Amino acid sequence: MAKTSSKKTSPHAAIGDDESARGRLLSAASHLFCKNGINATGIDAIIEEAGTAKTTLYKLFGSKTNLVNAVLESEGKQWREWFMAAMEEGGGDAQAKLARIFPALKSWFGEERFYGCPFINAVGEHDKDAKQFRNIALKHKKIVLGHIEKLAGELGSNEPVVLAHQLGLLIDGAIVAAMVSRDPGVADTAALAAGPLLGQAKTKKRRGAEHLEAV
Repeated sequence: MAKTSSKKTSPHAAIGDDESARGRLLSAASHLFCKNGINATGIDAIIEEAGTAKTTLYKLFGSKTNLVNAVLESEGKQWREWFMAAMEEGGGDAQAKLARIFPALKSWFGEERFYGCPFINAVGEHDKDAKQFRNIALKHKKIVLGHIEKLAGELGSNEPVVLAHQLGLLIDGAIVAAMVSRDPGVADTAALAAGPLLGQAKTKKRRGAEHLEAV
């Protein structure tokens, strides 16, 4: 008969194990959901890639739906941090920061694991009347557009909300086009379309400043 160890597991070690397993499950699920689709990815595939037990997944997330929500929240946070940092990197004025949007997207489109936007994909493959994934997607988009809107205001746009939404449409369109075509160069085309929008906003700001000086 095997001897039972008297050594007790530290609660801190157990917490660390859970955090490690959670991270592996989120990483595995994110990869598989984006590559194969949420509906096409079963629990068994996720736990196999993550190297965890099925009981661990249900202990940490409770259900596949909760795991999907956690993946979208995690992916959204990471993407926003990257995207906003890419715009801010190098400093400069608002126009310089906004001009970095599409070069940053082009870099992302060229990555081996680029499978499109997790939010667009999630909403696209589920019941269009369902609010669950749409609400998470809208929350993500609101934060992204809010940052662009702030820069649009600094640029001098009379309608920063409109300009932010115009750029947002070009961003979403470029993401979908890159996912379908596998051509990172679609970001360059989107940048060409964005150029006049940014130019008009800056021209209006300059004219406004000249008018104030004249007065």
